[in-house]
Amino acid sequence: MSDAGEWRTWICLVCGFVYDEAAGLPEEGIAPGTRWEDVPPNWTCPECGARKDDFEMAPL
Repeated sequence: MSDAGEWRTWICLVCGFVYDEAAGLPEEGIAPGTRWEDVPPNWTCPECGARKDDFEMAPL
C-alpha cells in the first residue's frame, strides 16, 4: 500500500458510484486506506457490476 500523496476518489463511469481510498469498502473486503491500484483487478462496482477499467479518478 502506498502512503504517498493525498487520498483520491474514483468514479464509476457507468453508474456514478464513488470509491474513496480513505474509506475503502470494508463490506467488500477492502480495508480503509486501500489505494485504487491495490484494489484487486477483478473487483467490480458494487452498484452496477462495472469493471475497474470503467472508473476514472475524480478531479481534485
